[in-house]
Amino acid sequence: MFTGIVEELGEVVSIEEIGESSRIRLRGPLVTADVRHGDSVAVNGVCLTVVDDNEQLAKHEGEFSADVMRETLRRSSLGALRPGSRVNLERAMALGARLGGHLVQGHVDGTGAVISREPGDLDADGNPRWEVVRLSLPQPISRYLVEKGSITVDGVSLTVVEAARDSFTVSLIPATLALTTLGVKAVGDPVNLEVDVLAKYVERLLENRALPDTLGETK
Repeated sequence: MFTGIVEELGEVVSIEEIGESSRIRLRGPLVTADVRHGDSVAVNGVCLTVVDDNEQLAKHEGEFSADVMRETLRRSSLGALRPGSRVNLERAMALGARLGGHLVQGHVDGTGAVISREPGDLDADGNPRWEVVRLSLPQPISRYLVEKGSITVDGVSLTVVEAARDSFTVSLIPATLALTTLGVKAVGDPVNLEVDVLAKYVERLLENRALPDTLGETK
């Protein structure tokens, strides 16, 4: 599990195609400081497993490799990555740690794209203090979004400002603009979307809300 609080802006070092999968090598000195073989790291919101053994991690300090199946490449924006691409990185959350964002599984529900960016007030250097970004939303997952609810965009935990049928908006604060890939995403760029897993559980429970006729009876 993750929290959607990006720890580091990493970079794709190389991509090697291996049959029906690809091995992606990434640079992230912070997240690799204590990762081990088999650990999970969210890359643009996709949960990937570190495949390097501990000796390789020590030899190539600051880098790690992960295998990505063809299905993941097809169903997420990871298929568009190239060497030099910047990526959002987050290690799996530690039990007992603060949950700064919301519960994020690292299982992408669909992809959207940046529709528009509207800058807010400017600082003394002429940079926007915040931005309102509108993103497209696949129809199958639009029912899970509500205003003021949570959504993960490229691994970043965000609050939904406006939820429409086929799009939604989020407000990006200066820290998000500066420390994640969302600060440089252009109109048309793809993003990974993961809806709040609690909404899925609620839907499932409501589908099976019929109770047995004997509920409340005593014998």
